[in-house]
Amino acid sequence: METQENKPDNSKLLKIVIYVLSAIIAVLIWQLIVTKTTVNTFTIEKEKTQTKNVALQHELDSLLTEHDKIKKEYGNISGKLSEKDSIILAKADEIQKLIATQADYYRIKRKLDYLRGITQGYVTQIDSLYRVNKVLKDENVEIKDKFKKEKVKTEELSKDKEVLSQKVYLGSVLKAYNIKGIPVRLKSGGKKEEVMEKAKKTDRIKVTFTLSENPLTAAGTKTVYVRIARPDEKILSVSDDLAHSFDFDGKSIQYSMKKDVDYQNKSEEMSLYWDKTEEFTPGSYVVSVFTDGYLIGESIFVLK
Repeated sequence: METQENKPDNSKLLKIVIYVLSAIIAVLIWQLIVTKTTVNTFTIEKEKTQTKNVALQHELDSLLTEHDKIKKEYGNISGKLSEKDSIILAKADEIQKLIATQADYYRIKRKLDYLRGITQGYVTQIDSLYRVNKVLKDENVEIKDKFKKEKVKTEELSKDKEVLSQKVYLGSVLKAYNIKGIPVRLKSGGKKEEVMEKAKKTDRIKVTFTLSENPLTAAGTKTVYVRIARPDEKILSVSDDLAHSFDFDGKSIQYSMKKDVDYQNKSEEMSLYWDKTEEFTPGSYVVSVFTDGYLIGESIFVLK
């Protein structure tokens, strides 16, 4: 009788064991699926991060390659912008370290965009320097060539003809030379001036030059116009209206300052001033001088 009564109990116990084992197996299978999903997700995210880092590295390499190309192309002129070049290289090194440590993608992207802006400004400034240097070089070559030709003529002519030839060579157009754009800071309530190099400390641009002596130019009152072009080539001007413009080469263009001078065929020293109306930006500024409808001289100065 006791053996028969134990059989149902053993059967019930077996069912309980089977149920518990089934539950454990189910939990293990679920944990396996979750773990596999997590590993797959981590792998995918890691691959995405690596792909983004490769793209960022490629973008940085492209910027540096283009920067080196510009430096080689413009040669010695790029040496005038060594300070900005150092900034570019320092920023690039900072970004390189962020990429290596897999920093936040958008943080790196923002720094790359900022670096791109600096390199574009570098290209603009170096191109401006190149164009100004080319103009000065071409003018120098032209003057030397004319001087040699004139020298040959004067050696062949008598003293009277030499004087006449010299007047013909000079022509009736005035020239401006020793053109200087001088950034200054006002002191003692504006009574004193201190020469500056930094844009943020500059209160005024002082432009000085000399009108050449020319016996063939009609004496009398002449209006001299000065244009100052910022690094972005925008002209510093009180207003864009016609009252602050003059005619040149068939067009109406803005001027920064103007001054009337009583010209009596002798050289004339002149000074004009541009007082700050907004913060000056660092870079290369081009000063151009006009009178009688002619561009009579140009020069460049740099604010840091």
